[in-house]
Amino acid sequence: MAKIETSDLSVELKKLLTAKKLLFGAEETVKALRKGGVQKVYIVATCNDVVRSDVENLCKVSGVELVTLSQASDEIGVICKKPFGVSVISVI
Repeated sequence: MAKIETSDLSVELKKLLTAKKLLFGAEETVKALRKGGVQKVYIVATCNDVVRSDVENLCKVSGVELVTLSQASDEIGVICKKPFGVSVISVI
């Protein structure tokens, strides 16, 4: 699992947000992984173990890259202009 710097992550997520290619949350990500069409998944290091396990397994089965973020979910929420913390993001 790759790790990514805050400034690089911020730029990348802002581009994808503008292009409307992001899905937020574990439920949306799991649904999208099961359907197919997900290119990459970002997950915070402090994510719930059950959610992390589900997402990791689905990424392995689907062959989707999983990136672990060192930033807090609140910080990711701010980067993505959301008024809440974001633990899982999928790129479609």
